Amino acid sequence: MGTINVGKRFGKRLKALRAERGWSQEEFADRAGLHRTYVSAVERAVRNPTLPILAKMAKGFGMSLVELMESV
Repeated sequence: MGTINVGKRFGKRLKALRAERGWSQEEFADRAGLHRTYVSAVERAVRNPTLPILAKMAKGFGMSLVELMESV
């Protein structure tokens, strides 16, 4: 698991979690207090979220940061 692929793996994880809930990028972004274009960029591994952003994402999903990062 090289560090180069971490962004891609996390993007896939984020997208999968959204899909499980039937949420659009916009709906998830609203729940997490983020902009939809930022969520899109993270899913495509164009942007790398900071720890505070990861915490917002976890809260948006109603899970812990550890759960969010599972299998990344």
